[in-house]
Amino acid sequence: MDAPTPNSQRQPFSIKLWPPSQNTRLMLVERITNNLSSQSIFTQKYGSLSKEEAAENAKQIEDAAFASANQHYEAEPDGDGSSAVQLYAMECSKHILEVLKRGPRTKANGEVVKVAHPHETLFDISKGHRAFIVAEEAQELLRPLKEPGNSYTKICISNISFGLDAAHIAGPILESVKDQLQEVDLSDFIAGRPEDEALEVMNVFSEALEGCSLKCLNLSNNALGEKGVRAFGKLLKSQHNLEELYLMNDGISEQAAKAVCELIPSTDKLRILQFHNNMTGDEGAFAISKIVKHSPLLEDFQCSSSRVDSEGGVALSEALGTCTHLKKLDLRDNMFGVEAGIVLSKVISNHKNLTEVYLSYLNLEDDGAIAIANALKDTAPSLEVLDMAGNDITAKAAPFLAACIAEKQLLTKLNLSENELKDEGAIQISKALEISHDQLKEVDMSTNKIRTAGARVLSQAVEGKPEFKLLNINGNFISDEGIDELKRIFKASPDLLGSLDENDPDGVDDDDDDVDDEKQSRDEDEGDKDELESKLKNLDVNSEE
Repeated sequence: MDAPTPNSQRQPFSIKLWPPSQNTRLMLVERITNNLSSQSIFTQKYGSLSKEEAAENAKQIEDAAFASANQHYEAEPDGDGSSAVQLYAMECSKHILEVLKRGPRTKANGEVVKVAHPHETLFDISKGHRAFIVAEEAQELLRPLKEPGNSYTKICISNISFGLDAAHIAGPILESVKDQLQEVDLSDFIAGRPEDEALEVMNVFSEALEGCSLKCLNLSNNALGEKGVRAFGKLLKSQHNLEELYLMNDGISEQAAKAVCELIPSTDKLRILQFHNNMTGDEGAFAISKIVKHSPLLEDFQCSSSRVDSEGGVALSEALGTCTHLKKLDLRDNMFGVEAGIVLSKVISNHKNLTEVYLSYLNLEDDGAIAIANALKDTAPSLEVLDMAGNDITAKAAPFLAACIAEKQLLTKLNLSENELKDEGAIQISKALEISHDQLKEVDMSTNKIRTAGARVLSQAVEGKPEFKLLNINGNFISDEGIDELKRIFKASPDLLGSLDENDPDGVDDDDDDVDDEKQSRDEDEGDKDELESKLKNLDVNSEE
């Protein structure tokens, strides 16, 4: 017969109170439903809920309470679960009271009652300092999303870096509200995380939000690359009603751009498509152009600073031909060149609704700039912003730009900086601005080899306009006397004249170097001749020698 086991060696006996069984959870939902639909002092004051509405709210209440209690239990797994049970009960009671005080949303006849709700439609945790958050902090930050009956349709989870533990907390919460969401901003929410963890976090968020019907999705500032784009594959594939898509500063390479094109099922409702500061290149631009071509309602298109060369520029320009509703076009800081500029000009002629055109730093040169100016002259009557800075535009193109500008009486901002318009071009542009243009607020003609004459005429053209705010003619070749003259012109409103701290009063035009060299050579020859004649006159010649 075996000896009895000493007390010290007996296996401990314990009871785990958490998690509750599925039957227990269902029984609790039924009990909450009864509480919400039965007569009480609250229902006498605020009205009782129908069985259907009570059951719907009961399920939401139990889900939210269970999620909170389960998170609490996982943080203390060695306990028996009693504290989790207490929290579970407390959360249920709290949410039941909230729903009872809110009152029913429908009358007995089914008519929807408009109930004032304390929550806003926008849930935004992007304010404040950037932070890395852990599970407990995520639980607290996202708590409002768990409140039964919340009215959030827009969420902004940005400027905070989610680790994988925090993402696992966020996932179920986001899934619980995804059917009511219309706008989701997940920009800059994995900063500083290792690539493997960041991709897992994206997957968690993507799975949680899969199937929601969004109008707006912002995934900017996440250094996505192709892996990141595909990590959001489930979310992207489920979007059939997108109206706005933002993928800025995301490392969108050729392959990543192709992945975006592949994953989004439909863009026929897209109104805004913004890429910026990516490494898309020509091959990536071909993929983006496919999206653009199938987005006939596009009003705002940005593909700036994305390393697109001439072939990609041509493809994008041609694709924009289908977007006849376009209002804002931003292609800045690419390498389109003259050929793509001319193709773009042919497309622009069909865009009568344009209000903002940003075409700076595209290597358009005179021929490209002239083609675009001619196209805009006869279309876009409501143009407010024209930006063609840094395109090697000379005075040759000035008459065409001036003719275009003269037609744009609603123009508020004109940027022709970092070109080579000189006085001749500046004066022609000034003459175009003189007449009306009462909405004009800002003109930038900095770094254009402009001297005093051009600066004077330009200042006189804009000074006195009712809405004018700033003239920037810094970085030119205005003499000290010219600067004094400009200050006199703006004497009544000195703030309208921008800084002139980079102006070079002794500036030399590189294009005039040959002329200057020739003049200097002539001057030197004349000087040598004068000096020789002087010496000959002073020479005492002795004829007798």
